[in-house]
Amino acid sequence: MSTPSNPSAPGIPGTPGTPAVPAVTVAPAVTVAELEAQEARLVLSHFTYDDAWALGSLLVELARERRAPVAIDIRRGTQQLFHCALPGATADNDAWIDRKRRVVERYGVSSFLVGSRFRANGTTFEQSSRLDPDVYAAHGGSFPIAVEGAGVIGTVTVSGLPQAEDHAMVVEALERLRG
Repeated sequence: MSTPSNPSAPGIPGTPGTPAVPAVTVAPAVTVAELEAQEARLVLSHFTYDDAWALGSLLVELARERRAPVAIDIRRGTQQLFHCALPGATADNDAWIDRKRRVVERYGVSSFLVGSRFRANGTTFEQSSRLDPDVYAAHGGSFPIAVEGAGVIGTVTVSGLPQAEDHAMVVEALERLRG
């Protein structure tokens, strides 16, 4: 996708006629080791329907504070326990949720960690996984819901921001949920 060559053209942030850019938090770059440490740290003691509601509500609160145009999805197994689309989110975000969630279900770790491992090995998920990129997306934003003694029992996914920010929002919410 190319950028228009006219710097005062509508659609370029900061120019007249362009809507304000939502206030989002930019996530710092993280290493594979840091992503693995997040997953080890964010194992929950339990995960109930009420926990799904609390986590989803917390993600909605974070997204609204930041005016983030995201869709949020929480599942236990194949059952969808929570879903919300905020202003600016589109049906494409739901498609991204499905693709990122499938990566977590297949690999048992966050979609961001899967993509980061491929990049750390000098390739990409799309080039080397042998999985259909229309079905699987190793982009940040989907995180395993892991419970002590049970392992991965579900997923929490955010879509609508750059992948590192989607991932960071989920991590922040899980950290708050753990207290």
